[in-house]
Amino acid sequence: MSGGGGETLPRDTRRRGVYLLPNLFTTAALFGGFYAIISALNGRFIDASIAIFLAGIMDGLDGRVARWTHTVSEFGKEYDSLSDVIAFGLAPAVVVYRWAFVPYLQESAIVARFGWLAAFFYAVTAALRLARFNTHAPVLDKRYFQGLPSPAAAGLVASSVWLLEVWPRGSWIMIPAWIVLVATGALMVSQIRYYSFKDFNLAGRIRYTSAVAIPLFLIVIALSPAKVLFTCLLAYAVSGPLFSLWRWRHRRRKTGAGP
Repeated sequence: MSGGGGETLPRDTRRRGVYLLPNLFTTAALFGGFYAIISALNGRFIDASIAIFLAGIMDGLDGRVARWTHTVSEFGKEYDSLSDVIAFGLAPAVVVYRWAFVPYLQESAIVARFGWLAAFFYAVTAALRLARFNTHAPVLDKRYFQGLPSPAAAGLVASSVWLLEVWPRGSWIMIPAWIVLVATGALMVSQIRYYSFKDFNLAGRIRYTSAVAIPLFLIVIALSPAKVLFTCLLAYAVSGPLFSLWRWRHRRRKTGAGP
């Protein structure tokens, strides 16, 4: 018993805390999602899109930093999931709803109301995707994600806003916005496998020509970031269904079930 009359806590409980460095990156990702929502509410949609991309970068770093510094913890995993729900689930849904549907509530009320349903569908599928990942992670093949990763889905949604924001606006914008929200949401909760790039060794050696290609790719992004990012993320989103189709046809040929 302690001098104050209460029970003395075990030594490991008194010293328990959280690792600072990886959780700083997670907090930065959470801030990016929050800033995207605030920017969208103020009509700054390009700023909101960029904030979502920055959140994706921070989210990609926090796990790697935790592994590199041997600071992986259950707290960090849970905090990362909560951050992802906001940055890659709620934020993109709010941004697209405020960008594509709110301005046309009076002009086309029925279609616009379907917009908030699409936005909610996207948000809830992102949450379901993350919950499934947390519960199935120990038994999944680390080389592949089951369903479109939420950061990639959020990036595709954000890049579509960034790409179309410079075009003349009109109620027609609701149609591609609705399609992007529903399609990315469905891909997130699908069983389709996506390459995870987790076996890519950043500390390993690469060819000199590959080292030169990296700054060239960054230059291409800088010349037209919205177009390049949208194209890359769309290609990644489509790669999953195409790979699944190829595997299905390959199995049918092996079993002699068809051409």
